[in-house]
Amino acid sequence: MSVGRAVGLLLGVAADAAFGDPRRFHPVAGFGRVASAVERKIHRDDRAVGAVYTAVLVGGTVLVGVAAERLGRRHPLLRVATTAAATWVVLGGASLAEEGTAMGRELDGGDLAAARDRLPHLCGREPSKLDTMGIAKATVESVAENTSDAVVAPLFWGAVAGVPGLLGYRAVNTLDAMVGHRNARYRRFGWASARLDDVANLLPSRLAALLTVVGAPVVGGSAGEALTTWRRDASAHPSPNAGQVEAAFAGALEIRLGGRTVYAHGAEDRPVLGHGRNPDAGHVTRAVELSRVVGASAAVVGAVLAFVRPRRRRASG
Repeated sequence: MSVGRAVGLLLGVAADAAFGDPRRFHPVAGFGRVASAVERKIHRDDRAVGAVYTAVLVGGTVLVGVAAERLGRRHPLLRVATTAAATWVVLGGASLAEEGTAMGRELDGGDLAAARDRLPHLCGREPSKLDTMGIAKATVESVAENTSDAVVAPLFWGAVAGVPGLLGYRAVNTLDAMVGHRNARYRRFGWASARLDDVANLLPSRLAALLTVVGAPVVGGSAGEALTTWRRDASAHPSPNAGQVEAAFAGALEIRLGGRTVYAHGAEDRPVLGHGRNPDAGHVTRAVELSRVVGASAAVVGAVLAFVRPRRRRASG
């Protein structure tokens, strides 16, 4: 079982690198449509209703994963195939790198209008109010956070919990993106989704930061500065998880992130992460390269964890 899970994770990573996101009938998009339909039916400005919404959608997704895992218990090749397929559809490494690379080209070519048009593909900032430096900063922050959320975290949960972990994590993260906002509609209804996402990313975000420290020299960055900035600045970020990897990226690339952050609903003044220069197009490109390094490292760590963990259970039993 451990070998099948490890091989399935690696094949899923390879499929994401080779093909990117499925072009049609993407299961995550389908889940989003179901979640939107359920929200329209039951939305109330109430935490309890939001908690039921989260529990039903995440629980139902986990049960689908449990059923798939059970089917593969007596059929090793089916187990590998289902793990690989689940890994492929929940990972976002290739699409993240594609968008980040395209943004780097727009900024390097001085096409601010095109960069502003592309920014919503990466994050929820208000692009019309950002200059070149602001867009570069927002892009690096988004690449860093999504390296954790869309690559490291799925692989971590896939390693420790198989297909249910892969699908369940993606459901949690998708709901957080849909309803985990601090605005009038979702502050109470989306509270459970946001808090569950915080819990699900508690360990993966720190693993992502650690892998950033280790991988920094591969892209010409500073491992020492990455570690120092991570330890010093991460806790100042309003998110208990995003701050971990954003601080590590800031240190690795020797730039400053954070500060004033502009969204459609208003601006937030966040603590500054790092003591380097302001980011530019070159830092966007290097952030994408660092994201790829962290993702590849996470694939190896996930495969090893998947292989070793069941053996430890048997030994302790």
